[in-house]
Amino acid sequence: MLFLQHPREEGVAIGTARMAGLSLLGSELEVGVDFSRSRVLARALADAERPAVLLFPGPGARDLEHDPPRGPVRLVVIDGTWPQAKKIVRTNPALEALPRYTFTPRTPSAYTIRREPEEGFVSTIESLALVLSLLEDDPSFADTLVAPFHAMVAQQVRYAESVRAPRHRQRTRRAPSAPTFVRERWGELVCLVAETNAWPVGSPQRAAGEPGELVHLVALRPSTGAWLDVISPPPALAPWTAKHLGLDPALLTGAPVELAAAWRAFARPSDLLVAWGTHSLAALDRAGLPRCAAAIDLREALRTVHRRKLGAIEDLHARTIGVEVQGARGRAGRRAAMMADLLQALRRRDAGSTP
Repeated sequence: MLFLQHPREEGVAIGTARMAGLSLLGSELEVGVDFSRSRVLARALADAERPAVLLFPGPGARDLEHDPPRGPVRLVVIDGTWPQAKKIVRTNPALEALPRYTFTPRTPSAYTIRREPEEGFVSTIESLALVLSLLEDDPSFADTLVAPFHAMVAQQVRYAESVRAPRHRQRTRRAPSAPTFVRERWGELVCLVAETNAWPVGSPQRAAGEPGELVHLVALRPSTGAWLDVISPPPALAPWTAKHLGLDPALLTGAPVELAAAWRAFARPSDLLVAWGTHSLAALDRAGLPRCAAAIDLREALRTVHRRKLGAIEDLHARTIGVEVQGARGRAGRRAAMMADLLQALRRRDAGSTP
């Protein structure tokens, strides 16, 4: 048997691949991601008496219980989290080319001290216990192999219940309060999304460092629900702009609209603009529209609240709000509504934590 272990699993104290390897005489363990130069793997692949097979689910995998291999084989077992294991298989074409076998666990995993990605998944050593009992037609393999594993799990559980070491304690994070501008300037907040012509960076139609020509301007006041939604197509429109902005192409065939008048009628000099990133603010500047009193990058402000970097607003909204938005037209309308939802949630949470 050959274990191919991801480097990040090598130092995991409660990992089960090493435990299984120590229990199985003649097994070997290699650590890495790219095994193209591994002599151990090359030797296993060249063994005609015990041809190598891969224990890994996927398209074309045979069921070990109902379609076992004919004759002796050398099992190649990938050890790591599921993303790590998939990466190892993708990185090594020789592994992808191997006959692939899988199985269906008969009982839930006893690996209660480590979370599995799905309910039906089991640890490496539990997998091997079932696989070897099927290949050898000897159920005693399962009990013998997992006995040390069960003892380890029981010891960890006892330790967690009696010693209460810091790593076993349940930590509760106190939710941070909303940024001060949400509390102090609620009535002046304006969620801004400015979408631009979709010429790619570096094309003759788009100058270096420029955000592009303003096409769709959306602004929303969370305090009142008032909207500004203006589409002003430029004379030379990139052919994929409508799809990129999520707009009906018919909306981009009219004459350009005077954006300045619409913006000045909606925005007040004292307003605080809220944008996701800096693109919308740069597009506003390029169009010559005033920025009001100040502007906030909401993505940067919420890094403090969530204690990590944030990506697309759609991802954060799905995780924290989880409800489809009813906004203005196109992607700009949805994103403005998402910003308003996030600000409303922060305000409600802040109000609930106020004595």
